[in-house]
Amino acid sequence: MSSTGISSLSAKRKGEGVGMGADLGKSQSSSQGTSIGKEDKGNSRKTTLVPPKCLQDAKASNARGKLTKLQDVAALIRNRHCRNIVVMAGAGISTASGIPDFRTPGTGLYDNLEEYNVPYPEAIFDESYFVHNPLPFFSLAKKLYTENYKPNYIHYFLRMLHEKGLLLRLYTQNIDGLERMAGIPSIKMVEAHGTFLTASCSSCRSPYPASKAKAEILSDKIPKCKRCTGIVKPDIVFFGEDLPKRFHSLYRKDFYKSDLLIVMGTSLEVNVLVTIMFILTL
Repeated sequence: MSSTGISSLSAKRKGEGVGMGADLGKSQSSSQGTSIGKEDKGNSRKTTLVPPKCLQDAKASNARGKLTKLQDVAALIRNRHCRNIVVMAGAGISTASGIPDFRTPGTGLYDNLEEYNVPYPEAIFDESYFVHNPLPFFSLAKKLYTENYKPNYIHYFLRMLHEKGLLLRLYTQNIDGLERMAGIPSIKMVEAHGTFLTASCSSCRSPYPASKAKAEILSDKIPKCKRCTGIVKPDIVFFGEDLPKRFHSLYRKDFYKSDLLIVMGTSLEVNVLVTIMFILTL
């Protein structure tokens, strides 16, 4: 989630490239873009603006130059100098909707897992642990289902980019589905860590009615696949699972076609985002 949020599976297992991810994330944001906005003290989340292709020739126009302020980017968008915008979004865009992240001391999910009795915080989203003990995850899922989260102004800003014909693609780590609720069509999104809005069998991958899965989870039942009797869960990406096929089929051509990349609500320490940023430098 985002830089570490229930809205995105940004958490990493202990010892899995944490240092490398943090270093790469920091180096990319500092070398490729201008970080603008307040940092979150718990997670150091920023909105990072990466200079687009339309700024590479600074002499081409007085409107094109170095990005130093958020207003500069707004002017580029308003004047349609950038027409293929890619957005990479993390948990920070959903905290204004009341969704906590993972790692903020005191309020983050990982500081409040005592009731689930898991051996380590990341286990609740670990595929191998889930197979042997799915109860902690379903207890958490029930809690999340009972909340009534709504999109906020950031989600509607992203919808505005789409409505103006400027959004090439939104790559989101978030699993809360707020982007969909805000009206961004699925064809414009890549939900890199999946979503709570659909469900399938964890064994045979057969689709399962999301509304039925939700009702069963709220009734303290574990949904079972009618085809193979495997455990059904929301379509979120657990540790140990591959990213969606849609991600692999789109990210290279999308990022090379884009003329403006906006990274918001994430520290860029998540493996999938670090990988993309590294590939873009090759």
